Amino acid sequence: MIGTLRGKLILKRPGGVILEAFGVGYEVSVPLSSFAGLPGEGSELFLHIHTHVREDAIKLYGFASEEEKQIFTTLLGVNGVGPKLALNILGGISGEAFMRAVEAEDMHSLSKIPGVGKKTAGRIVLELKQKLPAIGLGRDKVFEDALSALVNLGYKKPEALEALEKATKKGYNDIENLLRESLKELTGG
Repeated sequence: MIGTLRGKLILKRPGGVILEAFGVGYEVSVPLSSFAGLPGEGSELFLHIHTHVREDAIKLYGFASEEEKQIFTTLLGVNGVGPKLALNILGGISGEAFMRAVEAEDMHSLSKIPGVGKKTAGRIVLELKQKLPAIGLGRDKVFEDALSALVNLGYKKPEALEALEKATKKGYNDIENLLRESLKELTGG
């Protein structure tokens, strides 16, 4: 299996590149999010690679970050999501926004991505809720405890997350102040 590739960018077009490494030109599909940050043709390029092997083909998928690659491979585990749809998802939403949407069970945001309907968005949330790495969200134990407390008080998770994020942006980072500020936000006081 090919895990990474470093070489000269020979050709780039939306959806894919040709990357020459040691005299071999590798055709690599990339999401639009990675494509936007690619250097010009002739430049050196490094990509994290997922090698997808099927009975009739071997395809390479490249990503600018290891996090994007992990989300892609995790998406492939969802029933009904293949490589093409997984690339489309990563091209339509940032990795962090995707993880937040799954965590908050925000199927509306996910279903805005071309190719993802309400049914697929629901399946993604259901199957990935516990699988995606929480570390990508930059959350700590205090934040998670405050979120749990707000949910236990009866607030919906997406609303509690939004209130906590606003409190965090104001500089509150201990549980007491996070909860106080979040409750002010949630109650409109």
